[in-house]
Amino acid sequence: MIISSGRSRIRSTVVVLAAAALAVGGAVSVVAESTTAEAAAGDIVLAASTVEDEGADCPVSPPGSLPTGSRLPDPFRKFDGTRITSKADWRCRRAETRELAERYVYGDKPAKPATVTGTVSSSNITVNVSQNGRSASFSAGVQLPSGTGPFPAVIVLGGFGADTATIRSAGAAVISYDPLAVGREGTPRNNKQGAFYSIYGNTSSTGLLMAWAWGVSRIIDVIQQSGGNVLRMDVGVTGCSRYGKGAFTAGVFDQRVALTMPIESGSAGVPAFRAIAGESGAQPLSSAYGEQPWLGDAFSSYTGNPNGLPVDTHQMVGMVAPRGLFIMENPHVDWLASRSGSVAALGGAEIYKALGAGENISYWSDVQDGTHCASRTEWRTPLQQNIQKFLLKTGNAAGVFRISSRKAGNLAEWRDWTTPTLADGPTTPPTTPPTSGPTTPPATPPTVAPTTTPPAGGAGCTASVTTNQWTGGFVATVRVTAGSSAVSGWTVALTLPAGSSVTNSWNVNRSGTSGAVQFSNVGYNGSIAAGQSTEFGFQGSGTGSGLSPTCTAR
Repeated sequence: MIISSGRSRIRSTVVVLAAAALAVGGAVSVVAESTTAEAAAGDIVLAASTVEDEGADCPVSPPGSLPTGSRLPDPFRKFDGTRITSKADWRCRRAETRELAERYVYGDKPAKPATVTGTVSSSNITVNVSQNGRSASFSAGVQLPSGTGPFPAVIVLGGFGADTATIRSAGAAVISYDPLAVGREGTPRNNKQGAFYSIYGNTSSTGLLMAWAWGVSRIIDVIQQSGGNVLRMDVGVTGCSRYGKGAFTAGVFDQRVALTMPIESGSAGVPAFRAIAGESGAQPLSSAYGEQPWLGDAFSSYTGNPNGLPVDTHQMVGMVAPRGLFIMENPHVDWLASRSGSVAALGGAEIYKALGAGENISYWSDVQDGTHCASRTEWRTPLQQNIQKFLLKTGNAAGVFRISSRKAGNLAEWRDWTTPTLADGPTTPPTTPPTSGPTTPPATPPTVAPTTTPPAGGAGCTASVTTNQWTGGFVATVRVTAGSSAVSGWTVALTLPAGSSVTNSWNVNRSGTSGAVQFSNVGYNGSIAAGQSTEFGFQGSGTGSGLSPTCTAR
């Protein structure tokens, strides 16, 4: 059953990380100071991406046997059994986690369809998608705040989420998204309905939560393509109850979402699968799976055996890192499994901490009103602070964990792994073509041998490019090398051949998609020691021949 009532409202603030063991009496309140490692991480603190999935190029091949057990899986242990050692390693470890989450929990989230078009106005967003001869459309309402745009925006699922009046008064627009238009409830698993299933088939094994998340991504596509006259690419997402499950899934699987705010999401949302079975009164996994086709079809094998899952929701919490995440829960309604929610949040906070972004996650279940999806005064100020920090970029409020003593989880009971100290430093992404994205390379090796363009000089740094070409597309790997002195930031400029365009990029910020394109460092790869190198990559359509990058140091 779904608990319904009350108005949806609430939420959010960004921020902090958490202690493993919790006190028994009173609310647990932990406010963390920025550590030296976090301060050194610099720009990683507010790092939302310009692409849906930064790890699309990572080689992901799960072994035949994956670790399982009653404890939460080690989020830092790779498929090959080794643990990551640097912050740069997280990108492809996150891709491994994504693979497990899709395969065992939610179902597949397809890459951006071949065609996504639409419009953005001061009152409405239209979305039109087509793929393999199938088309679908849906729309969302827009309410702007006062003032002069363009504005950041919060996508509110189903009318139940953070308080829209507070969102607008803080300076962000509200996008009212009806997820049921994309994935309809009340349908059997073998006859799913809605825009997603019109494209990918009504027998798709992908559950409604992932379909709803796909719809959020298509709204973001349209905003991204609109030119930023009305809305800009600083986007948050929120929802309560079933829509809290959907908001959480949307933030997990789209790295362009700068601020994720799930409210009282319950089973199939934030709460750890392994912990739910032992939490008195919590909605059982079998009930959540059977109530609606929210979860992917494959999850049916684990409703009575969550210990057999090679992944759990603390890892999904970590997939949001280092972006803003504010989890709000209600400890007064047992069905909502908020003790298990605190376990997942504490486990995910360890990933934030390892990445130097501990101040970007908040958790708050210490509330007085027990009404489901009520408007809560406790969350109003944190909501404003999160919007200011992650969407307006005008605030720097520290995060906080406020865990109710009624439903306080203890992470120490659920893990047998430790949190590593991850090194800063450049990353070297794989040069294999991405396995998903707007253009998918063929499985066979490129028919044209890789070519390398010699470094072209710039002020303090040089850049060289290696391309793997196939019919209709290519992948380019660009190596940036510091000269005789260290650099603290860099920009690489290149001109694409006529008819070619960039469709995806990783480990870099990008300006432009065709003709003259500029790439600049992200937070964790801007500093390069003298004579040392870092790499970024991009995927393109057309030809990648004749590229001649130039590098300028900052």
